[in-house]
Amino acid sequence: MTTVPEWMHPPRPEGWFADDLDHLPEAPRHTELIDGALVFMMSPQRAWHGRAVSALLFALTDQAPANVEVEREMTIRLDERNRPEPDLLATRAPVYDPQRTFYMPDQVLLVIEVVSPESAHRDRTVKLRKYAEAGIPHHWRVEQDDETPVIHTYELDGVTRSYAPTGIHRDRLHTAVPFAMELDLSKLVPGRKG
Repeated sequence: MTTVPEWMHPPRPEGWFADDLDHLPEAPRHTELIDGALVFMMSPQRAWHGRAVSALLFALTDQAPANVEVEREMTIRLDERNRPEPDLLATRAPVYDPQRTFYMPDQVLLVIEVVSPESAHRDRTVKLRKYAEAGIPHHWRVEQDDETPVIHTYELDGVTRSYAPTGIHRDRLHTAVPFAMELDLSKLVPGRKG
């Protein structure tokens, strides 16, 4: 049995806090904080996941209005014990800060999680609930059906602070919220060429 590296020990008995993530240079990329616990990906990323994230990044960036920025893999400081990292997020365009390490929920318009086997439970249940409770207006969950993405869209019900499903999109996604966009899902993640 190997010993746990020193940096993995919580700095206090009650565990980790959101600001602690900025002081863990030894932590693997894509480390998240969920309910005061560090969560990081130890499995290699699948090619389909990477292509889906990149394709969505380019498609949304091309269609986003001037006052919206689309980012990949930036954490959101939901509260002092939660700082998840969605695959993509669309934000109200803030002043560019090259030192930024997170966004606040009121800056975020849309979060997108591309589901992987190792993150499926968190993406489908835990993060869905936490993003809604934080007041993020829109959430998309992207699942793989054969080689084609299927996008499940949700909109926040402000009264209950929970998401209402607004659609399951298999071929095309056409929406006006959080901004007008149209995606041809059958061409979003191209397979092998030639």
